[in-house]
Amino acid sequence: MKTKTLKKDKVNIITLGCSKNMVDSEVLSGQLLANEIDVVHESTKRDHNIVVVNTCGFIDKAKEESINTILEQVELKQRGKLDKVYVTGCLSERYRGDLESEIGGVDAWFGTMELPLLLKKFDADYKSELIGERLLSTPSHYAYLKIAEGCNRTCSFCAIPLMRGGHVSRPIEELVKEAEKLVRSGVKEIMLIAQELTYYGLDLYKQRRLADLMRALAGVEGLEWIRLHYAYPTKFPMEVLDVMNEFPNICNYLDMPLQHASNAMLKAMKRQITREEIEELVHQIRAKVPGICLRTTLIAGFPGETEDDVEELKGFLERMRFDRVGVFTYSHEEGTSAYELEDNIPAEEKERRAQEIMEVQQEISLEKNQERVGKVLKVIVDKKEAGRYLARTEFDSVEVDNEVIINTTKRLKPGEFVNVRITKAFDYDLEGELV
Repeated sequence: MKTKTLKKDKVNIITLGCSKNMVDSEVLSGQLLANEIDVVHESTKRDHNIVVVNTCGFIDKAKEESINTILEQVELKQRGKLDKVYVTGCLSERYRGDLESEIGGVDAWFGTMELPLLLKKFDADYKSELIGERLLSTPSHYAYLKIAEGCNRTCSFCAIPLMRGGHVSRPIEELVKEAEKLVRSGVKEIMLIAQELTYYGLDLYKQRRLADLMRALAGVEGLEWIRLHYAYPTKFPMEVLDVMNEFPNICNYLDMPLQHASNAMLKAMKRQITREEIEELVHQIRAKVPGICLRTTLIAGFPGETEDDVEELKGFLERMRFDRVGVFTYSHEEGTSAYELEDNIPAEEKERRAQEIMEVQQEISLEKNQERVGKVLKVIVDKKEAGRYLARTEFDSVEVDNEVIINTTKRLKPGEFVNVRITKAFDYDLEGELV
């Protein structure tokens, strides 16, 4: 008599939002694999029977994308293409009650800190000894390293503390161990991420320890590039720059979201810093690390922002000449202190202002790129696309920054470092030839 063999579960994880969410999905994958459960990231094949949607709840556009993704997966389940749909992450943490009552067909909802509960749905145990065991969703030569969770800041526009709680640093030894595992698996570049890097260590060691962590990671053999994302300007720990100068494998790169430059806006955003203090800090950083690449992000259309505030911000960009800039339009978020203000700038006007700010930066970016023509730069090869290779310098992070286009018949591998002489400059990219 033939017995019917049970089909083994296969899980597809769909990740929305930021790199911090991506790391959570990778950790979930590592745990599932350790429990002998088949798992893939963002699979387009239809060979899985369970989906976990890791949602983002940061701003309106992200929330909309998360809800649409959940609805798509629920529809697949209703058509018999899936057995289960689970939802986790920031949107689920923040609006679980509303979502449960409005979206049927989801088998279970989880918050941002409920990984062990999610694993229980798979009859799997959370294995704490698996520190750093992740199934990477990035190409194998780079990875994100989340050094802390949550945030203690009270910026008026930001809903992150509502979804992720207060700042919790991870111990240095644990992070070094994870970095070593990543390097053993082929990772050459690690991007340090947290909601707020510069606060690192205050909760755990009663002092800021980002510089010590960088020093420890710089000693990991085989780790070629270490990159810093999301530093907060207020009380910036300057010793971080000494460590940057000390170790060649720490990129001369700093991502420091400033959000605005008008004092009225900085005050309304509760940023605890003035434009004058920001300008002084930028001068100090550049004096300490000549040639450093400074990336920042800004918000257009915060409640009460005037044309004068926008002009002030544009003038600030022209004076400061940041290497990389991203501009977001303000999103009015329940639960934040800015929610009490009137969201008085129409969406089209916010977009127009963002565009105007980016046009100022576009010109600066082109000028800075033109200065690199003729120079030889070390780059990491990311991928081959349309017959040419795309690479990055130490001044460029993944997905958000410039790329270097290499035209060559020589075969290059992703993760390989090569030297390139820059021959052409565009607004946001460079082109070059192998040296």
